[in-house]
Amino acid sequence: MAKMATSMLQQGEDAFRKLFKFYRRKNPPPDFSDVIDFSNPGNHSGKVFNCDLNAALLSDGDACRAGLHPVCKWNAFGLDGYPGFIFISNPFLPGSQRHWVKQCLKVYPQKPNICNLDMHMSPTDTDNLWEKSRDQIRQKCAAKREPKSLLEKLRWVTNGYHYNWDTKTYSADHYTPFPSDLNALSEGVAAACGFQNFKAEAGILNYYHFDSSLGIHVDESELDHSWPLLSFSFGQSAVFLLGGLRREDPATPMFMHSGDIMVMSGSSRLLYHAVPRIVSSPDKQAVPQCLVQELADDTPEDTVVQNVSEEDWAVCAKYIQTSRINMTVRQVLGLGEAFPTEPDNENTVDIQPGTYHEGSSDSEESNVKRKKQ
Repeated sequence: MAKMATSMLQQGEDAFRKLFKFYRRKNPPPDFSDVIDFSNPGNHSGKVFNCDLNAALLSDGDACRAGLHPVCKWNAFGLDGYPGFIFISNPFLPGSQRHWVKQCLKVYPQKPNICNLDMHMSPTDTDNLWEKSRDQIRQKCAAKREPKSLLEKLRWVTNGYHYNWDTKTYSADHYTPFPSDLNALSEGVAAACGFQNFKAEAGILNYYHFDSSLGIHVDESELDHSWPLLSFSFGQSAVFLLGGLRREDPATPMFMHSGDIMVMSGSSRLLYHAVPRIVSSPDKQAVPQCLVQELADDTPEDTVVQNVSEEDWAVCAKYIQTSRINMTVRQVLGLGEAFPTEPDNENTVDIQPGTYHEGSSDSEESNVKRKKQ
């Protein structure tokens, strides 16, 4: 099976689609020996190389306040043939990942932010998903097949400038304040990668389960592509496929584990990519080991990362046993740039049933129609 995957990597026409189906396959399960694992990149030394970051642009103090190790301790890699692509293997301080899991489940889905459930439920029904779901999640029994809570039905959330899925654009009128903690994290990582003036303006959160996938797509709706796309992964692992500038170009498979960060910039900013499969974390624990740790007692008071209460973490831990959360952050506008003037009736988002949105799905074919990693 490894030879089959290698053959698909080398083929031209529709090679990406074939590789997506290969890793999506359930029976027989695929061979993952060709998937690059940046936590142990030795087996792919001909493809993977160490990447130098700019520690001077993110001080140790600012890194710590964002819940990150000093930049000099980060393990950052590049991929041969993918200029501008940077993979950072879990640079988070012990315990800090818990904060982001809790934010993605309890805080970021709150109104006025928008989620996939809004397309077929009223704002009242989708308000405060955490309160409506926490007891149900906490009491779930793994041995029983039980109805999903609203949080478990969550597939995507947007914040900052909200993407209009009908017009495939952003607009000045459809905006909610970007989270300050996610802003600090994103701008810090971007600075260390050489993008000191990066502005975190739009965020899309994806929620995956073991039967989820995200189809082949490219992120091109932002008005300025000179700024990077940042991707943060928490929870269970994913097989990520990175392709080329054309949809049919062959792709390179890699794992994204909890705490890993991916940066797509320069020539790699507009590459096609996909997530065909969610897999268990490499330590094979119900909750990845990096999420078991709590914040250190000497964590600075001015950090944006806060300790998660035992009560809240009990819900998060139960959720993350079968799930992966991905945060993607992008800058929409260039320096001094403004949105194009639009007719008034096009400045708002009308979420309607039947519209395909960002997020995961159990279907290969429907997933290919969805936008944005």
